[in-house]
Amino acid sequence: MLQFDLLTTDPTSHARRGRLTLNHGVVETPIFMPVGTYGTVKGVTPRSLEDMGAQIILGNTFHLWMRPGLDVMAQFGGLHQFEKWDKPILTDSGGFQVWSLGEMRKIAEEGVKFSSPVNGDKLFLTPEISMQIQTVLNSDIVMQFDECTPYISVEPKTKGQLTTEAEARSSMELSLRWARRCQTEFDRLENPNALFGIVQGGMFEHLRQESLEQLVDMDFPGYAVGGVSVGEPKDEMLRIMTHTPHRLPAHKPRYLMGVGTPEDLVEGVAQGVDMFDCVMPTRNARNGTFFTRFGDLKIRNARHKTDERPLDETCTCYACAGNPAGPAGTDAAVPYANGGRGGFSRAYLHHLDRCGEMLGPMLASIHNLHYYLNLMREVREALDAGSFGEFRAKFKAERTRGV
Repeated sequence: MLQFDLLTTDPTSHARRGRLTLNHGVVETPIFMPVGTYGTVKGVTPRSLEDMGAQIILGNTFHLWMRPGLDVMAQFGGLHQFEKWDKPILTDSGGFQVWSLGEMRKIAEEGVKFSSPVNGDKLFLTPEISMQIQTVLNSDIVMQFDECTPYISVEPKTKGQLTTEAEARSSMELSLRWARRCQTEFDRLENPNALFGIVQGGMFEHLRQESLEQLVDMDFPGYAVGGVSVGEPKDEMLRIMTHTPHRLPAHKPRYLMGVGTPEDLVEGVAQGVDMFDCVMPTRNARNGTFFTRFGDLKIRNARHKTDERPLDETCTCYACAGNPAGPAGTDAAVPYANGGRGGFSRAYLHHLDRCGEMLGPMLASIHNLHYYLNLMREVREALDAGSFGEFRAKFKAERTRGV
């Protein structure tokens, strides 16, 4: 079940404001979706995710199939009950993970053969099996099984070379055939959720257009743009981002997979994207990098050793303000009974990182995810107010100011 309502559009760009209704709740778009690979967003509790305004999170079909397995997922009635998250969930199809296995997998028309990275078992993943796994997971949004076209070939004969147009076409056409098989199996299983098609075509705009047109003919409830952020230079990614999203149907949600930096998100919104996901907020957090309104902050730098300031004085996350966030979707901090106690200093976060204390990446993950979710909230408010152009200019100016 999926209903998408287009609420407003920006006259200066392709940006739009929408509302997505799914089986487990409503999602206000544009939205960032935290990534929960193994049924958890690393280092962050479900309560914290709700407090910071997360509306929908991701699960990983491939990894959950490996561990804990479908028997456990079925026992719990799906991923929602297993991880205690009662809002919407999107699951990827496993295509990206298969791509990342490189020489460990063999792609054929029927599907992909590979050795399990967990125990070495010989496995076979097909469009039909991907649909069966995601039906057991009961995710609100199911992604078609596709081949993620690489920017640089990982095949033994052409490894290290740029993917050619012929290779990108072959990959794109295989994904289209798999899309039809996914749709057939999804319908056969009577899955009550929504299946998205994925536009492929590498860095070739005419191939992207062909993929898009054929997927639109299949009439999926929503569409994703895949095969970006796979090693290509930033200007190449931006070129595809500029070309593809706004050409997808206006009355259906558009999802840009695996992207990206705060700047990428705002640019993606301007190009008509409704949904984003990326591991960057939590991965960078574990490496000591914080995203802030005024630029990125690397907490490992020695200059932070005695700095008493919070990461970002304008941020109301637990790490910066010391108070739990306000109601989901707002940026108003809730004071403690004693009037609040202030946030953690850069010096303290620097200390945690240097000592390898687990609280360090936990606080960093809370802050980074809060920043991304709040950025999307501000984008939605600007679109509601008809001031997205002004917001975009202010965002760029603030992000280059420096911390």
